[in-house]
Amino acid sequence: MPSHGARRVPGLRREEVAVLAGINADYYTRLEQGRERRPSPQVLDALSRALRLDGDARAHLHRLAGTVPEGPAVLVPDQVSPTLRQLMDGYTHTPAFVLNRTLDLLATNTLAYALYSPFHPADNLARMAFADPAGRTFYQDWNRAAQATVANLREAVGYEPDNPRLRELVDTLTRHSTDFARLWAGHSVRGKTHETKMLLHPDVGPLMLHYEALDVRRAPGQQLVIYHAEPGSGSAQALHLLGSIHATRTRQPAPRGADHV
Repeated sequence: MPSHGARRVPGLRREEVAVLAGINADYYTRLEQGRERRPSPQVLDALSRALRLDGDARAHLHRLAGTVPEGPAVLVPDQVSPTLRQLMDGYTHTPAFVLNRTLDLLATNTLAYALYSPFHPADNLARMAFADPAGRTFYQDWNRAAQATVANLREAVGYEPDNPRLRELVDTLTRHSTDFARLWAGHSVRGKTHETKMLLHPDVGPLMLHYEALDVRRAPGQQLVIYHAEPGSGSAQALHLLGSIHATRTRQPAPRGADHV
């Protein structure tokens, strides 16, 4: 790319993006200014290549432009099927839970409930990371966890731009967290698939856990997330201890006069 002299702001100029994408510079200018609202899938793919978008960001771009063949937008149901709950409960030695696109915790098994016990309440992963004081210590690499969380929510906007719950969550976190507002303005997009998490639980100490996020086909938008530790590792032993601590606490009789839940 030939130099055009000193830049006042970082990034590519409109003309440079158009050259890299192989499209007319005037047409690209109309796109950027919102005067052209119906780009073809071919143009979007060319822009994706020029801007080096990954698969999640490319799909997000197509959804925003309305070029992804989909049916009418349907809000993700908050109900978790009884069979899925039974499946989660079968994972007695590893945490498992169900999320919607807004990152609400719709259901947890016993060990996932114990894992997220430092949060009050353990209701939404974004709120827990940005608005709960426990988030900064629970996630040992908080910056990485925060970036991934915001990118997950940004992807959700492409699927459900009119979801009132999503708008309310984003508005609330933007008002109350400068970190969230800064990351949200970055427009990073990423789906939840698999990753390694470094956590610090007050009862058992450090945990290095891997997770896999599996789409629930009968409820599009829901994901079953399963954490696991390397067999025989210190994290596996810590998970076992966490389960024992939780079981002991739940077996303890409630104080006299306390309500039973």
